[in-house]
Amino acid sequence: MGADVIAIYPGTFDPVTCGHTDICRRALKMFDHVVVGVADNPQKNPFFNLQERIEMLEIVFKKEPRISVRPFSGLLIDFARDCDSEIILRGLRAISDFEYEVQLAGMNRSLAPSVETVFLTAAEKFAFVSSSLVREIARLRGDVSSFIHPEIHQRLTDKLNKQQE
Repeated sequence: MGADVIAIYPGTFDPVTCGHTDICRRALKMFDHVVVGVADNPQKNPFFNLQERIEMLEIVFKKEPRISVRPFSGLLIDFARDCDSEIILRGLRAISDFEYEVQLAGMNRSLAPSVETVFLTAAEKFAFVSSSLVREIARLRGDVSSFIHPEIHQRLTDKLNKQQE
């Protein structure tokens, strides 16, 4: 029997949305294990810090033994090697995502020809959901409960309330 096929799913996950979790769970149909790589990129100025984002992902996937969560910084292909993975998993919501994602995939392939990028299209009901939109709607007191896990919703609400005190 061969080695497990591990896919890495990198992102900021600020916060993790139902679209992210849908991509991960669907990927388990194709791969033995998915490593969610939480990018530590301070230039993006995330709303939630790295540890908070890791904790939220661990909550969402606590009943999924084939999904693990790890932080990373630096080159994505180095993270792929650290995870013994030759698969980068990316989600596509709209055609606007495609051009950027193809450019990244091409660059990663030039840096590491053995690493492949696999794209999964977002489920139709999540095609318009992004972390930044969820944060903005929540900041304006809109209802985002159908786009994020209940505990993530609570954490987002609590953090926004603390900011407005």
